[in-house]
Amino acid sequence: MRYAVSGLLLVSMSLFAQDAIPVGTILAVRLNSSIDSQKSKPGQVITARIMQDVPLPEGRLRAGTQVIGQIVTTRPAPTGASISLQFDNVKISGRSIPVRTNLRALASMMEVQDAQVPSTGTDRGTTFAWMTTNQVGGEVVYGEGGPVTNGSRVVGEAAPGGVLVQLNAKSGTNCRGSIDGNDRPQALWIFASDACGTYGFSDLEIAHAGRRQPIGQITLTSRQGRVHVSAGSGLLLRVNAP
Repeated sequence: MRYAVSGLLLVSMSLFAQDAIPVGTILAVRLNSSIDSQKSKPGQVITARIMQDVPLPEGRLRAGTQVIGQIVTTRPAPTGASISLQFDNVKISGRSIPVRTNLRALASMMEVQDAQVPSTGTDRGTTFAWMTTNQVGGEVVYGEGGPVTNGSRVVGEAAPGGVLVQLNAKSGTNCRGSIDGNDRPQALWIFASDACGTYGFSDLEIAHAGRRQPIGQITLTSRQGRVHVSAGSGLLLRVNAP
């Protein structure tokens, strides 16, 4: 335990020395509470939890690290519901590191759960972590320590708590691959290397991802009803330039 705490403090000191998490770093998080265009209020604090250790040039961000943001604006149905939010702080050892993030992908709570269930039944004596699973976005993970594949192409490997893969662009979308020289493997948790957009929502769109002005502000819209994202949903956030 002493060594774990020391390691966390070293990471924290290193991050504060840099005053930023490197641009292009992916933060795969799970929402701690629901957001709703009818119930959420501007200024309301929202939190999420990083679900897999995030490798950094020096050290790592540990799984369980809290990412904090707030609701910016809401517009209820029936005029075309929307909600704008931003995640702007990562909390380590009681201190906050300012960040600006954009949203690459969003998965419903059910999609998150399905991605963690083996695609085939377990055999007697087979460890659950060794079983094959399907990532949100379609890639296949062949058990902890095994390869992650996109069709016949290996894009990375499974790791404790998720996967480490090279981020890939999504054809026909604005989702890009590695940027700003940040081409190291990324911790994507249950998401595919080219996951982009929304998964498991019938009428929800990412109207503004936060990559352009207003930078860091994410807007979700629904044409038919309210915008509702349940606690337990997964988000793939990417760190913007400061």
